[in-house]
Amino acid sequence: MIESIFQEMHRDPSCSARTGLLSLPHGNVQTPAFMPVGTNATVKAVEPRDLESMGFSLILANTYHLFLRPGPEVISKAGGLHGFSGWQKNFLTDSGGFQIFSLPQFRKILDEGVRFKSHIDGSSHILTPENVVDIQTAFNSDIQMALDICAPWGESENKAYRATMLTYDWAKRAKTQWLSQRESGYQGYLFGIVQGNFFRELRKMSVEQIASLDLPGIAIGGLSIGEPKEAYIEYLNFTAALLPSDKPRYLMGIGTPDYIIEAVRNGIDIFDCVYPTRTARNGLLFTSKGQITIKKAMYKKDFEPIDPDCSCRVCKTYTRAYLHHLFRNNEILYSMLASQHNLHFMADFASKIRQAIQADSFESFARGFLDTYNAGMEAQE
Repeated sequence: MIESIFQEMHRDPSCSARTGLLSLPHGNVQTPAFMPVGTNATVKAVEPRDLESMGFSLILANTYHLFLRPGPEVISKAGGLHGFSGWQKNFLTDSGGFQIFSLPQFRKILDEGVRFKSHIDGSSHILTPENVVDIQTAFNSDIQMALDICAPWGESENKAYRATMLTYDWAKRAKTQWLSQRESGYQGYLFGIVQGNFFRELRKMSVEQIASLDLPGIAIGGLSIGEPKEAYIEYLNFTAALLPSDKPRYLMGIGTPDYIIEAVRNGIDIFDCVYPTRTARNGLLFTSKGQITIKKAMYKKDFEPIDPDCSCRVCKTYTRAYLHHLFRNNEILYSMLASQHNLHFMADFASKIRQAIQADSFESFARGFLDTYNAGMEAQE
């Protein structure tokens, strides 16, 4: 029997929002927690020491990209992702399923696994539930994800059913391979992924299937993939209510405050997205009063910090005018500073959420935060 890795610490009486402690090989993670995305074993433009100073203890790396380059052998010889990258806290690695989903012209889904051509050089490869576990074991991932199929928004029910059934079959095979790796000394944990697209019966079936495997954690996949926000909320609410409460719950691919608040309200513990860093590099900066687009001419002579209420090093040191100047001149320093600020915002946001839950005031915090945030967004339009 695999030990439990999650302890619920406190639940807000007004909803399902909860704080918890996730115990992983490279340290504990306080939840709810946002994971920065480090696709290639690096969060773009941010050093590991800066991530740690912000309070992050879990980041996500991408199995598909790291499998293709530099490859599992190189990473394993370097001492896994931790030795390779210098990040000594926890890594969660995805299965590569979403990247394959997003490159339909390069892949073919079979019962065995997924055959695909590299987007880098066109070389042919296959990912199976078993070798995806082996790859992530070579990475020494603290949390690894089972290979799954993410059906797109608007998929037919028949195709969504096949994707759901294959996801379950692959999760069973992944569990067998993971247990074998555990017997050989691997200490990381395997999470299963719930699919089912936007069909309630398929979602319910998928939750029952994945929960029956009794894996250390469970993720909700197939949301925030282009569906209307109303559908996201409906299927998040429906799916989350069916999940076992004694497992850590991971909602894949969300990174905006409104989506995160809805997730936490439904008892989600961890979430990830490239949004904070990708938008930072493209000129969009988070503030407590909404997002600002730093490339706008209005910031050329604005000598205020990005956010006067922010305590990050960037806001203490630099002005909007300077960030505007760096962005306009394509300076590398801009991406570094902007990414640090946006990630600090996300870490602070998650911390405030945890504090509100502990104080039984999550709903009032959420209303107050979103009222201010959305009002600032509207004022800038």
